[in-house]
Amino acid sequence: MTNNIPPVTSLKCITCAKEYNSQELDYTCPACGPMRGTLEVLYDYDRIAEELTREALQRNRDFSHWRYLPMLPVSCKQFIQPLAVGWTPVYQNEKMAAQLGIKKLWIKDDGRNPSASYKDRASSVAVVKALEKKAKTITAASTGNAASSLAAFTAVAGLETIIFVPHDAPKAKLTQLLLFGAKVLRVQGTYDDAFDLCCAAAEKWGWYNRSTAINPYLGEGKKTGAFEICEQLDWQVPDYVFVAVGDGCIFQSLWKGFKEFHRIGLIERTPKLIGVQAEGASPLAQAFAVGANKARPVESSTFADSIAVGVPRDQIKALKAVRECGGQFIAVSDDEIKKAISQLAGKTGVLAEPAGATGMAGLMKMAQNNEIKADETIVVLVTGNGLKDIDGVMQASERQAVLVEKSIARLNIEILNV
Repeated sequence: MTNNIPPVTSLKCITCAKEYNSQELDYTCPACGPMRGTLEVLYDYDRIAEELTREALQRNRDFSHWRYLPMLPVSCKQFIQPLAVGWTPVYQNEKMAAQLGIKKLWIKDDGRNPSASYKDRASSVAVVKALEKKAKTITAASTGNAASSLAAFTAVAGLETIIFVPHDAPKAKLTQLLLFGAKVLRVQGTYDDAFDLCCAAAEKWGWYNRSTAINPYLGEGKKTGAFEICEQLDWQVPDYVFVAVGDGCIFQSLWKGFKEFHRIGLIERTPKLIGVQAEGASPLAQAFAVGANKARPVESSTFADSIAVGVPRDQIKALKAVRECGGQFIAVSDDEIKKAISQLAGKTGVLAEPAGATGMAGLMKMAQNNEIKADETIVVLVTGNGLKDIDGVMQASERQAVLVEKSIARLNIEILNV
């Protein structure tokens, strides 16, 4: 198979604006360092505008995120793994919209991806780039979802995978990792500790690093969620998109996706993005509230493990994105997240893990505070399936299973409550 040369023009430092050839470096700007020197992937947008049109997309029968290949940084298409990522369903829910007092509400369920989380969008691209770099070993730090996602793709690709997770990562996510064949290192510390150790190990032994913000190509996969929202809603861009936020990578990537579709003329306007954090891990919400350009580290404490981040690694891009789009970062309590899990399951049929339901918790909070107008349209992005953290999800259930005898004569109608 011949190479498909991507229209990538450069990698641009988000802080100093220096541009690099994509062959010069793999990760962050050497002048600004890992935290401030995250890179943005830039493209030949004029060329893409000619190729990626509404008509071309309508003809495209590849219903995965690879349908947007002209705006993805893939040089060798043969390295794309066969797992089906993206084109996840979008459900309109009129009853919940009416309950919240808004015009239209859509739920986009990214728990339907191969490893049951949004992170598959990023991992699919990361594995392609690792294979293009002829890497033998790939590593990542994760609270669980990014790791299990990566391990699924490396299992197919045949790459050795070493994963760093906090010691209290949920069992379901650890089980995925182990069955996919990854070497799992449970770090005696937080996600932030695991992240630092992973990056040190990657540098020492030359492993390809999939960790968020370090690797500029992760956001390229994650931006495809924005592309799909535009196309699946028949190019009628919503007023708001709500999404959970930990490191900030998904948030800034969604904004990049909407900006790029606007730039090449596929949409006429862009939405406001609302990034929702758990109160116990809300450094970006705190920074936004005081107008800061940098988040102060916090000691994370929330049952929403996927966003239990005290030092957001993609904070520079995320804080820039929230101001560009006219959105905001807000924080919700764990109790509000539990209520959102229950509402999503009971009213939309979507089972979300705690972090996956956090965007809905943010919408419910803003609607209750009359911060959303009645004529506005909303998309809530569910980033992970509830079975990823069943212990966490069970905390949201007010119902209990009832033990009964195996006799219809003893089955009391009061027990059935019908």
